[in-house]
Order: sequence, then C-alpha cells, then structure tokens
Amino acid sequence: VAIGAFAGHHRDETFHATRLTPSHHWAAEQGAVFVDTGLWKRAQWYPRAGEKDWLESVTREVKAVRGGVGFCDVSTLGKIDVHGPDAGAFLDRVYINTFSSLAVGKARYGLMLREDGIVYDDGTTSRLAEDHFFLTTTTAKAGLVMQHLEFCRQVLFPELDVQLTSVSDQWAQFSIAGPKTRDLLREIVDPAEDLSNEGFPFMGVREVALRGGLRGRLFRISFSGEMAFEISVPARFGDAMARNLMLAGAPFGVTPYGTEALGVMRVEKGHIAGPELSGTTTAADLGLGKMMSTKKDYIGRVMAGREALVD
Repeated sequence: VAIGAFAGHHRDETFHATRLTPSHHWAAEQGAVFVDTGLWKRAQWYPRAGEKDWLESVTREVKAVRGGVGFCDVSTLGKIDVHGPDAGAFLDRVYINTFSSLAVGKARYGLMLREDGIVYDDGTTSRLAEDHFFLTTTTAKAGLVMQHLEFCRQVLFPELDVQLTSVSDQWAQFSIAGPKTRDLLREIVDPAEDLSNEGFPFMGVREVALRGGLRGRLFRISFSGEMAFEISVPARFGDAMARNLMLAGAPFGVTPYGTEALGVMRVEKGHIAGPELSGTTTAADLGLGKMMSTKKDYIGRVMAGREALVD
C-alpha cells in the first residue's frame, strides 16, 4: 500500500480519485458546497449568510437566473472531437437523429441508444467545420461514451474515416443564463461580435474574440428555459473566466448557481435530467420518440421497436 494512501491529499475521502474543475478554487472561495459527480467535484449550491438550509439557497439561485443572470460551471461535461471526412456519417450511426446534414456553425441535441434500444446518453453536438464535430456527453457517462464510440469506430464501422479525441480536460465551459445574459456577455466579448437574435440565432456556434485578446467558443444553447449561452475557453483560463464573470456581471446582479439549481430549471423546462437516464428508459418514455429517424439506420433502432418496449 502506498504511503500516500494514508497521508495523501484525499485520505479523508475514502481514497477515491477526484478531479477538480478549472474554477474549483474560486468556487471554494465563494463558500460552495460540493458534490461528487462521476469523478468530479462540482458546486452543488452557494449558501449565503442567513440562509437556513440548502433549499433556501437553491431557490434564491433559481430566482436570480429567472429574473436576472447567473452562471454555472459545466466544464465536467464530456467533450469529444470527431474529425474526418466521414465524421457526419459516423454520428448518424450512433445517434437516433441526423447529424450529417447539420450546417457548419450550428448545434443539435442528440440521443444515443444502446443496442437493446434503451437510451444510453444525450448531449449537444456542434459542427465546427465540414469534417469537425464537437460532441458533448453527460458528466457521468463521459468515459463510457468515449469507450462506446471507439468500439463503434474500430469494430462496428471500421470502413469510416473518422478519428475521436477526448478533450474534456482541455476546455473550461460556463453556462450563462437569464434575461440579462447578453448584457453580461457584452462586457466580456469583443464589441465587434454580434450577439443579437439575427446575428447569433438559437443553436448557433462560433469562435469569438474576448476582451483582452483571448479567443473562445460561444454556443447559443439553453437547458434552463431562459435566454442562455455557453462560453468555452482553454482550461487554464477557467479560474480567470469565473472571476471575470463575477466582476463584469456585478452591475447586473450576477449569481453563480450550482447543480441543484440547474437540475430544478431543467425539470421545470422539461429537459431530461440525470436520473431519467437510468438505463431503463426509452426515447418514447422521455417524450423524444419523434426524434428517432425513420430514414437511416443507427445503433438500437431495431430493438427499440420490439413489442416489449413499445407496449
């Protein structure tokens, strides 16, 4: 047994490996309560002085996003680069909906099934170039989805010219949500960037210039039911981005929120929440049966239609 097991940094946490988000130390300074999600520690909520319990803190965070603006670190989502001339065809075979027709600069929500027709994972995938997609997974399934996709690439579809690279640790990503989202973004994004509905429509994606010379990726996606963007920067700038969001958002009453508030808003909006991806649900169970393409083949299509699942 290694001496580090008795005297190492994680001796009070049953020796489990832990991963910290790029903004972890900033969140700790804010008094965040953390929760283990997969191998990561995520801010669950941010209590303030005088609040009696977690529910009071979470309710405040939800109301702050609904009425103003808040941000949440979503860096723990799995991130996979899909490269190659057959990247679109490959994604068509692993998702129930079509991605080969997705335009460059757009994102699409996708659902993948196991071979028995049960929902495996969900996430958004963006097309950054004709031969380059950026795929996201749930936090808990990040490693498993990467293994699944590699199995598909190497064993099921070896004829496809496509390469996969896990980039989960390379990007820090923040969801900024609420009616004042654009006000906050205009303080950190170069003024030349058009953030209007016309210039940056829903499910749009593009690289943007940030104030100070840094470049990042901006995604017009929302899982809170409010106006929202997700901003992604190299991981080494994650801590600085969190601090900058707090500073730039102060005039608008910006509030950091954790996974509990995010879960509340997802449920209120009707988006899939983590517990619903339990390994026992179908696309139809989740109200997403109409997403299942009838014009292409994909993993799980045949078994998803068996009598035991559709009754």
